[in-house]
Amino acid sequence: MPIIRQLSSSLVNKIAAGEVIERPASVVKELLENSIDAGATRIELVIESGGLEMIRVSDNGCGIEEQQIPLAIASHATSKLVEADDLFDVRTLGFRGEALASIAEVSHFTLRTRTAECDGGAELAVRGGQADPLQPAGCPVGTTIEVRNLFFNTPVRRKFLRTSQTEGGHITEAFTRIALAYPQVQMSLVSGARTVYELAATDAWAERIQAFFGDEVASALIPVESSQDQTRLSGYVCDPTVNRSNNRSQYLFLNGRHIRDRSLQHALSEAYRGLMMVGRFPVCFLRMDIPPNMVDVNVHPTKMEVRFQDGGKVYSQLLQTLRHRFLTSDLTARVRHVPGPVPRSTDPERSIAPLASSRPSNDALQSPSNHFQADRWEGHTQKMLDVSATELLDLRHVSPFRPFPSLSLGGARQGEVSVANTDDPLPTESPLPPGATVWDPLSLNPSEQKADSSFEEGVASDTPGIETEQSSQVAAWQRRDESQTSSLGSHLGYQIHQRYLITQDEHGMVIIDQHALHERILYEQLRQKVEQSNLETQQLLVPEPLDLTSQEAAAALDSRELLSKIGINIEPFGGGTVLMTSYPAMLTHVRPVDLLRQVLEPLLAGGKEPSTRELLDELLHMLACKAAIKAGDKLSSEEITALLEQRHHFQDTHHCPHGRPTALFFSRQQLDKMFKRT
Repeated sequence: MPIIRQLSSSLVNKIAAGEVIERPASVVKELLENSIDAGATRIELVIESGGLEMIRVSDNGCGIEEQQIPLAIASHATSKLVEADDLFDVRTLGFRGEALASIAEVSHFTLRTRTAECDGGAELAVRGGQADPLQPAGCPVGTTIEVRNLFFNTPVRRKFLRTSQTEGGHITEAFTRIALAYPQVQMSLVSGARTVYELAATDAWAERIQAFFGDEVASALIPVESSQDQTRLSGYVCDPTVNRSNNRSQYLFLNGRHIRDRSLQHALSEAYRGLMMVGRFPVCFLRMDIPPNMVDVNVHPTKMEVRFQDGGKVYSQLLQTLRHRFLTSDLTARVRHVPGPVPRSTDPERSIAPLASSRPSNDALQSPSNHFQADRWEGHTQKMLDVSATELLDLRHVSPFRPFPSLSLGGARQGEVSVANTDDPLPTESPLPPGATVWDPLSLNPSEQKADSSFEEGVASDTPGIETEQSSQVAAWQRRDESQTSSLGSHLGYQIHQRYLITQDEHGMVIIDQHALHERILYEQLRQKVEQSNLETQQLLVPEPLDLTSQEAAAALDSRELLSKIGINIEPFGGGTVLMTSYPAMLTHVRPVDLLRQVLEPLLAGGKEPSTRELLDELLHMLACKAAIKAGDKLSSEEITALLEQRHHFQDTHHCPHGRPTALFFSRQQLDKMFKRT
């Protein structure tokens, strides 16, 4: 029979540490919050090796009286709560009374403190929860806490920590949140021998924002303010032209506490709906002041999540305030001068589109037209770095790739078409191309067409259990020899609406998405070049400095070897700035900072950590998407011909790397039925 035992205080503190202290940044957060609660006007944070070796926080706050120092590291001991009712009227950042006890239990912990009333200070050293006798110490008024060898007695937790650069990035983010919430406090961050931030106290919040995020964000700030009943909202949102590919630049503060709230983030997205492209996220810095008894901050051990008494009202206030502000503001996009040696296009049609995940969704993989991709995906990515290009693609009968001529940026009128090779004869034999997808709009009535989305994507020719003429045609296509393949370049090619190409063969008509097809071709080329270490890069005569967030910079520097495989070479410069020394030659029209941010997105995404092969595959997808011709690009007849020829020189050109079909095929029989010729 099991015996019930009361846990020892040491084990209790280790359990608490597991909830509160996840990594060095958690220690920094707790210590900085204590300094703020102590009334400090000056705080210094010093770290070594990303906090893995040492974290020291010094402040000029009120200090701790000598006789109360032992209680400071006791479990559930705090000066911030007296009665149970105080839990529902929390006016401080910390109140649980377990942070110092948890930290001292899993580190070498030293506390030095002095109050203004005392002539001298005192020092307490704790090693893994075992406290030494209190010692006198000379120190200024305030408190200094030094934490060394974090998790030295919990090796499992230490084993899961990341590199010092990554952990340092998390610490910088924790420092950023506190420094943004309290601009009236002078704060500094020193990492090793380098001063990362030296922030003077200020009453102008925009100055503190500029110190962290630079001129690009600071120049796009739009002030907002509203008061409804007892809720006050103030701060800044950014012009829609300044946006990010994730929501990590949305800073929400409730009564001086940084929070994450899905409802408020959704309100932000709704306010910006129609003002920025799908997949992009707004940047904001917002403060909310609500009576403490109207919000519950005791929801999560780290106090990041809160519960509002009337969440719907707060949601509506934020949404209405932003919408009104946008309606009364001139949000016309303005071209900003972009310094640097890389030539860039000013054509708005060539702007970077947001990228969906390069791996097809589960729903897409289950659809009839994409079921084959689910079978091939894992093998495709696993082989990327392990086998040669010859094993992945038989190149014996493939002619070398000819780069497309320079794209014309001039736009055709709506309905205008470009014609390629109009005088060339039709081939005598031309089976159904692999990029074609059979779709019979007459086989369904309108309601069925709307309900069955799989017909919009097309039915795969190799769907199990379905025997169609297309299956035999695809098989015939795969048996084509070099001469037959080469003859396909003589097809008629038309461009309509500057986004689709129409061509034909003996069996029917094919409509091609020019961007999707070019993206697949470029992806296959990039994959081959990476495997052969032959990707063209452009060296910059003068390295270009790129301002990133601390997390982005840490991820970039941790992944320098991987980035170099796709032609991006960077060097550390200090703080959140890195120097780009080279970039892929095919992306001269893309801003380096935008390129690097989108490349880093898979590295910063949450959830399961991707493998190197998966990351490389996603990066190749992204590069191909950026370099491909866009919808809206007018193509010359030579470019149309080149694109149609290249379509038959690579595998999987029936779908783009994201799983979208590149072409739809209409048979002659279908066309005859639609025109009532049968």
